[in-house]
This record gives sequence, structure tokens and C-alpha cells, in this order.
Amino acid sequence: MSQVKHLISWQDWSDSEIRELLEFAIYVKNNRVYFSGHMSGRSLAMLFQKTSTRTRVSFEAGMTELGGHAIFLDWMASNFLLSDIDFEGRYLSSNVAIIMARLKKHEDLLILKSGSTVPVINGCCNLFHPCQSLADILTIAMDSPKDWQSKRLCYIGVHNNVVNSLIEITAALEIQLTLVTPIATEDSIVKLALDRAKKKGTVSWESDVEKAVNQADYVYTDTWVDMEFFNDPKFQKEKEERIRMMMPYQLNSTLLKESKAKIMHDMPIHAGYEITRAIVESENSIIFKQAENRLDAQKAIILKLLENH
Repeated sequence: MSQVKHLISWQDWSDSEIRELLEFAIYVKNNRVYFSGHMSGRSLAMLFQKTSTRTRVSFEAGMTELGGHAIFLDWMASNFLLSDIDFEGRYLSSNVAIIMARLKKHEDLLILKSGSTVPVINGCCNLFHPCQSLADILTIAMDSPKDWQSKRLCYIGVHNNVVNSLIEITAALEIQLTLVTPIATEDSIVKLALDRAKKKGTVSWESDVEKAVNQADYVYTDTWVDMEFFNDPKFQKEKEERIRMMMPYQLNSTLLKESKAKIMHDMPIHAGYEITRAIVESENSIIFKQAENRLDAQKAIILKLLENH
């Protein structure tokens, strides 16, 4: 049997493998009916430590449409809470064909991978969100099928897990990414991801948000406060400070008045904070198409990881 391939981040994937996966995701999206029985008799375990709407729905619906079955596991209601993660992962992988885990700590994801004998997919951790980034580039490729690689993507917001994965995937595909990230802490930046992008010359930083927006073909934003803490009273002071600091970077009609860029957001949206409702619902918004594309991106990942198993 060939070595098990995982998707924890894009670090273990070559540029050609990432391009092949994107092209496959485009094919899957355009030919959904061709793959309706490919996962027949197979199960996907979905392990959730973090809350989710899109990740759970897209993986579960995707596995169902592929003819397989998805098992939802709440971390807090499982023995992952009580036992060694690698032991539980080893057991789990003896019952299912593939595991998707949405965990708070990247380190725990690596321990889970070490115990698993089947592919493990990172459904989001504190450092990376590879599935989201594939759906993001799939969205651009579907929106600009003839020249997607030459489009300029601008991310405006806090440097987070989404940014790290965007840096990696745009580097692999040689897409220009401009970052406007006033908040970028040392523990949120992954040096290996940046090194890959710097080597390719695909990432740059801009402090002038209006200039960045007006030069971009796609403008992307994300929540300023991690969704786990958004309604947490203990995080209230830091939340207020972040909002005060980030308000000049809100995607709104004033900022975007000279821009023809398409608008992206990975959701969940906090309307009135990082983006206004008017921009979410504007004719340039492709946010809901972007969210829909999670389904085909997840299918492509599952199919690709299991093609030799």
C-alpha cells in the first residue's frame, strides 16, 4: 500500500500537487454527477472541537453525494476528551476510510495524524485552514476561468489561519497576494509559509488600504475576532480594542467606491464589523458562491486523498 497522504497544511504538498488538486476540484464542480457513487461503502469521521457551519455541512453533504457516510463526533462528548489523542485516532482509523478534524491546536492535529492509518484532513486549526483556501482559489478560478492565475488577491484584516493557508496556496499557484494586516502577532505567522511565498515573490504587504483595494481584482476579509471568542465576556476588552484598531479597514461603500473588485469573505460574517451588510449583498460580492464552493473543494480533497486506497 502506498504511503498515506494527509492534508494538514499545504507544506507537505508540492506546487504541482496543489495545481492538480485545484484542476480536479474544478472538474468535480463541473461534473458532480460523475462522482455520485465513488465513496459507496466508505465512512468519513468528522471530529469537532471547534464550532462550524460550512465545514460540517460541506463535508457531510459532500460525503453523502459521493455515496458514502459521514459520522459526526463532538470532541466534548467523545473519549478524545479523556484519552491520548493518537490512541483514539488509531482506533477511529480502523473503522473509517478518512478523518476530518476541526481542532483548536495544531499540535493536537499532528498527534492525531501520528496515530491514524488513514488520511487526516485539517478542517481548521489555530494555524491553518487549507480546505478554505482551496475553495477560495476555486471561487476565483470559476469566476475568471480564462485568466484566474493573473488575478490579484488582496486580504484585509487580522493575520490568522486563513491568511497562512492563502499565503501557501497562492505561492504554489503563483498568484499575487497583497496583505493589509495591521494585527499580525508572532504566534499567528507561520515562517515556513512565508518563506515559500517570498521565494516565489507572490506575497507583499501594503499599509495604504485604499491603494491596496484599488489595485486588487479580489478583496477578501475575515472576522477580526476569532469566532470562539466573539461573544465571550472574558474577551470583551480585547474585542473592543481590536474593533477600534480595525474599523479603518472595514469593507464598506466608502472604501470600495472606486473599486471594481469582487468581494470575498470565508464566513461566518459579523456584519457591521469587518464588512457592512450592503457590501455583503452588493453586485460585486461572490461570498455565497465562495461558501458554496466548500462542497466541491471538500469532495475533491476526499477523492484525491483516497484515490490510491
